[in-house]
Amino acid sequence: MSFGVLGSIPTCRIYEEMPLTNLCSRVSRYYRRNAASFVFRRPFSISQQQALISFTFDDFPRSALLTGGAILSRCGVAGTYYVSFGLLGKETLTGQQFVAEDLVTLFEQGHELGCHTSLNFDSWETPTNIYENSIVQNRTALTRLFPDAEFRTFSYPINPPRPLTKARIANRFLCCRGGGQNFNVGRVDLSQLSAYFLEKTRDDFRPVADIIDRNRQASGWLIFATHDISENHSQFGCTPEFFEQVVQYAISSGARILPVVKALEALGAPGCRQHFLPPG
Repeated sequence: MSFGVLGSIPTCRIYEEMPLTNLCSRVSRYYRRNAASFVFRRPFSISQQQALISFTFDDFPRSALLTGGAILSRCGVAGTYYVSFGLLGKETLTGQQFVAEDLVTLFEQGHELGCHTSLNFDSWETPTNIYENSIVQNRTALTRLFPDAEFRTFSYPINPPRPLTKARIANRFLCCRGGGQNFNVGRVDLSQLSAYFLEKTRDDFRPVADIIDRNRQASGWLIFATHDISENHSQFGCTPEFFEQVVQYAISSGARILPVVKALEALGAPGCRQHFLPPG
């Protein structure tokens, strides 16, 4: 039997090793997506008569407030903005990030501010001690500008967290939000709630309408997430027209549209009606 050669590696070896490499890669991705979801949980039951929907923005780019926030305000609702103070005023892949004056506008319009680490650290790739310290730095930056303000909720940037990271930081907040492209219903984990990223639909409204309908039927809590709202949006955002269509359909579904903390209050989650100060 003859063997072809690619460089110095027998072709038969490549064919033998490729399936194993692909399998290892798939197992690695599965572990990264799900490792933390099985441990360090804070179980909470969502059981209600009326569906809830929250709109959240990560980082956040100015367009998320100046355009996205304006759409929410016109519709008489508010959202939650997960901020990384280390990005203040900078230009990133999602456009210009928020400036200090935007935070005044955010509070005046009734939106909520949540924590997203100080520099948008990857929740899987970042060592736990550095990640935890970035949350402390982000909180310090907030209180420097707004002494009476506090972060009550958190959004994991980029990837699901390491299990130890989840264990160390989750109890600093009323809840932590991940991804997963799903809504929350029944027995959920307040340390890793599911969210639905609008940009993953590539401006296709049909799957968005479908999950809004399914959330209504299940009387669940659907948390939408995205980044920039712009005609020339990044791969992490969507157009104003698409976003407004989503907001309008969410309202027409009969769901209550609430920022994250107010949704937690409506659900009767523990600690929501108390003045909440994170430990440390």
